[in-house]
Amino acid sequence: MKKYAIVGTGDRAAAFGKPMADAFPNEVEFVGVFDSNPLRAHTFAQEHGGVPVYTDFDTMLSQSGAELYVIATPDYTHHKYIIRTMEAGFDVVTEKPMTTDSDKCKAILEAEQRTGRQVTVAFNCRFMPYMAQLKTIIEEGTIGRILSIDFNWYLDTLHGAQYFRRWHRHMHQSGGLFVHKSTHHFDLVNWWLDDEPVQVGAMGTRQYFGASREQRGERCLTCSFKKSCEHYIDIQASRYLREFYYDNEKEDGYIRDKCVFGDDIDIYDTMSAQVQYKRGALLNYTLVAHSPYKNWSATFNGTGGRMEAGEYFRGPRAEEPMHHIQIYNRAGEVISRQSKKATGSHGGGDYRLQQMICTQAEDELRQRAGSKSGAMAMLIGVAANRSIAEGKNIRIQDLLD
Repeated sequence: MKKYAIVGTGDRAAAFGKPMADAFPNEVEFVGVFDSNPLRAHTFAQEHGGVPVYTDFDTMLSQSGAELYVIATPDYTHHKYIIRTMEAGFDVVTEKPMTTDSDKCKAILEAEQRTGRQVTVAFNCRFMPYMAQLKTIIEEGTIGRILSIDFNWYLDTLHGAQYFRRWHRHMHQSGGLFVHKSTHHFDLVNWWLDDEPVQVGAMGTRQYFGASREQRGERCLTCSFKKSCEHYIDIQASRYLREFYYDNEKEDGYIRDKCVFGDDIDIYDTMSAQVQYKRGALLNYTLVAHSPYKNWSATFNGTGGRMEAGEYFRGPRAEEPMHHIQIYNRAGEVISRQSKKATGSHGGGDYRLQQMICTQAEDELRQRAGSKSGAMAMLIGVAANRSIAEGKNIRIQDLLD
């Protein structure tokens, strides 16, 4: 039985806490947790079976008995925990993005090679059955060699606003949504194509969130406009937000309900990017963080035809029980495929990702993502941010040299 510990107690840590040990009781055991905020760590431990809390990370490395460490801290700190864990002789599972800039990325790759340990990046989107079905169709050659992909992801304001009220609102902490959020999507495309990006051009704006309205405050809790703001959240009414964050503010000063229209926000809320791949395929990508409803759509153009897919999470058609895929071949035929929507968090992806981690299940579709996959996905986002700043295309190799 493999023992694991968790570093960081944010939203994503909950998926790897007691739920993973409960799902795979014969394979893994949850043995410890560390967070820079010890009050939140204790709250997390109580929610997850009373596991031991470590107030010092190095002490956890030496005393917890864990063989595997799950890194779920804020993105800009991933690298230091990943590297220290490998140097202590242990393998690592890290939440996406693997890190937030090219220097930290190179440091992780060097440490992995130097220590001989292994980094796994938690790209749960690869494990969603719907996404895996698209991968299978592509590998079957149904639409031939992929020439281009148009991929659009629309976050509704319920989801999108979350990034603008938390630490993600600062580019130096999250890399912006091109790194923090889009890394999921860039990895899917890299995996679908089984190819590596060469260069990136991008544009980004911030027009909905940020300092776009005069009626704003410092945080929702004390805001004078809470009755009229559609993005107001009551941090004291939610047991989770109150116990994990509001009650623990006194320890580190972290405010979980900052105003989404704050002056200090410097990430984009509307983005588009073009990516060229080694074998010539092009990606046209869009991310919007302020849509009235939440969905995504993708069109695959190949030498043998065209494939269309997509999903509604909230809004029109969200309650449909089936996923749909439309394939148009060169003979003028239309082939429809459908599959029942998977249950579970992130479209069933979380459970299947953890199954791969815990049981070393067969990996026919190469869904398990290592450090190279983590690097290629996040570097597209890094290149996109630099392209916006410098007004030119950015080559991925230049970020690694």
